[in-house]
Amino acid sequence: MKPLRYILIEILQVFIVIAVAPAFSGWVDMLKCWSQGRTSAGVLQPYRDIAKLFVKNVVLAHNASWIFRFTPYLVFGTCVVVGSVIPIISMNLFLASSADIIVLIAVFATARFFTALAGMDIGTAFGGMGSSREMMIASLTEPAILMAIFTVSLAGRSTSLLHIVHAFASGALGLRPSIVFASTAFILVVIAEAGRIPVDNPSTHLELTMIHEAMILEYSGRHLALIQWGSMIRFFLFVTLGIACFLPWGIAATDNAGEVAISVFLMVIKLGVIGVVLVLIETGLAKMRLFRLTEFLGAAFLMATLGVISSIILE
Repeated sequence: MKPLRYILIEILQVFIVIAVAPAFSGWVDMLKCWSQGRTSAGVLQPYRDIAKLFVKNVVLAHNASWIFRFTPYLVFGTCVVVGSVIPIISMNLFLASSADIIVLIAVFATARFFTALAGMDIGTAFGGMGSSREMMIASLTEPAILMAIFTVSLAGRSTSLLHIVHAFASGALGLRPSIVFASTAFILVVIAEAGRIPVDNPSTHLELTMIHEAMILEYSGRHLALIQWGSMIRFFLFVTLGIACFLPWGIAATDNAGEVAISVFLMVIKLGVIGVVLVLIETGLAKMRLFRLTEFLGAAFLMATLGVISSIILE
C-alpha cells in the first residue's frame, strides 16, 4: 500500500504544479502592479489568458518545420516531468529518487535549446535575435546555477535533491557562509531564468529589450498557450527548486495526509513571501542594457564560486 500512497502524493504534486503555477505568476504580477500604483487584473488573469488562447486557431507559417510544431509540447512536457520529481510537498514521491539536480538543469536546458531552434526555424529577424540573446544569457546563467548547486551538493554530500532535503530537515546543515553565497547566486539566476527585470521584461514587445518574447512571436493558439503555461511552470519550478535546496523546512517527511496538508499550506506561505521579495527586487532595479547583463550574471557566478570555495576551505 505504501507505493500506492506515494503515487497518490505524486499525482497531487503534479496537479499542484500545473494548477498553481499560473496563480503564482499572477500573484507576482499583481504585487508589481500594486507597488507601481497601477490597477491589477488579479491573480486569475493568467488562467483567463491561457483559456482564451486555447480556443483560438493555430496559425502556422508555410515553412514551419516539425521543430516549430513540436517545441510547445516539449516545453510543457519537460516542465511537468521536472515538477514530478522535485520534493515540493513531500519527500515520499514515487519518482523522488530520480531527482538529481544536474539532470534537472539538463532537462531545462533541453527545453531552452528547442525553444531557440523554434525561434530561428521560421527565419524571421525577431526570432533569430531572440534566440541569440537567449543563448548568450544561458551561457552565463547555467554555469552560475551549477556552481550554486555544487555548493549545496558539497554540504549535503550528494547531488540528489532527496538527500539534500533530508540533510537540511535533520538539522545536519545549518546556516553556513557557503549556503548564504549560494542562495544569493541562486536568487540572481532565478530572476534571469524567469525573464524578470533587470534581465528581461515579460510585458514588453520592444525590439531593443525583448529576449524570450522574441522567440515566440510567431506562435498562436494552443501552441502559444502551452509555451506561456510552460514558462509559468518553469518560473514556479525554479522557485520551488530554491525552496527545496535552501528552505526545505516544512516539506512532509512522511506520507501522512495531515503532514502533507501542512506542507502545502507552508508552501503557499513561502511562495507568497518569495513573490514579495521578487517584486521588491524588480521595482528597485531598472531594465539593464543587454551588454550589461554580463556584470549582473557575472556577479551571480562570483557569488556561487565563493560559495564553493568557502565550503571547501571553511567547512
